Amino acid sequence: MNKSSGNNSISEQMVIGVTMGDAAGIGPEVVVKALADPDIRRAAKFIVFGMNEQLCYAADKVEIEPFWGRHQHEKISRDYPHKVVVADYDEYSVPPWIRGPSKVAGEASIRFCLDAVDAARAGIIDAVVTAPISKTSWKFAGARWPGHTEMLAERCKSKRKVMMFVAGPLKVALATIHEALFEVRHKFTIGCVFEPIDLLNDALKETWGIENPKIGVAALNPHAGENGQFGDEEQRIISPAILLAQEQGINCFGPFPADTLFLRAVQGEFDGVAAMYHDQGMIPVKLLDFEKAVNVTIGIPIIRTSPAHGTAFDIVGRNLANPAGMKSAITTAIQMSVRKKAYQLAHAANR
Repeated sequence: MNKSSGNNSISEQMVIGVTMGDAAGIGPEVVVKALADPDIRRAAKFIVFGMNEQLCYAADKVEIEPFWGRHQHEKISRDYPHKVVVADYDEYSVPPWIRGPSKVAGEASIRFCLDAVDAARAGIIDAVVTAPISKTSWKFAGARWPGHTEMLAERCKSKRKVMMFVAGPLKVALATIHEALFEVRHKFTIGCVFEPIDLLNDALKETWGIENPKIGVAALNPHAGENGQFGDEEQRIISPAILLAQEQGINCFGPFPADTLFLRAVQGEFDGVAAMYHDQGMIPVKLLDFEKAVNVTIGIPIIRTSPAHGTAFDIVGRNLANPAGMKSAITTAIQMSVRKKAYQLAHAANR
């Protein structure tokens, strides 16, 4: 079998599924721009779960000649002869003048995601990269999930799931995600703190190749509560969760005040951080690398990444969407797929 320079043959490369996201958002544009990069296309094969018409329209707007093959989505295969193929959902049509949430775009983007997850579970693709969806479009379409994370967990039949973000050297897993800030304390348990520590530890081993990761755990309150002066969650909940993790052999420490922990992690003291609530983790991630930050769902049996930005309806069709986040999400998915395969092979050999 012929080998290409520095890469395996096309048939042996990782196959990455890319969902187009909301058709009225910047998803089509960033997908086209990212996959137009020759370096990206050399690294893997790609199946785009989306609408060929919308992708062609996006390509025309940014003056990129279509570079992909097209097949019906009902007949997806790992063995397409193309580096990039669009699994076309031509039964959907989203008029180009729509520049906001809509029921039809929600229905289509849900279908792309569900089919991509099923393809990953069936081994047709090695990872899923999701372009941004509109949670409002999903609500209009009657979705029972508020977003990707919940849908992925249900579709994969995973009882455990954690939202993780990667920005340069910083890797952050969140204990709570889409909760009102004042409601966090009512759902704050030892289990909800232990879970991101545990799943982050597994992810750092399996898909980042870190043999014994060191994890820093953030406090919830200012100054880590100052021995209960500013709240006792550190003593009642976070410290017991850390102890539970340590008893299971996880190399984790804390709780540390969040205002210093993220800097310590960026400087290399920790391989990952468990943050207690959404913005506690997201602010340093986006401050550090807003354009290239990547969202990763851990705890599910498939690899899923996504750019950390949204649909940006306000700039659609103006050639202003930056594909850096999508490129990072794709590159991260490829790297995770390669490392996961190597990890599984190594552990299978040791049995």
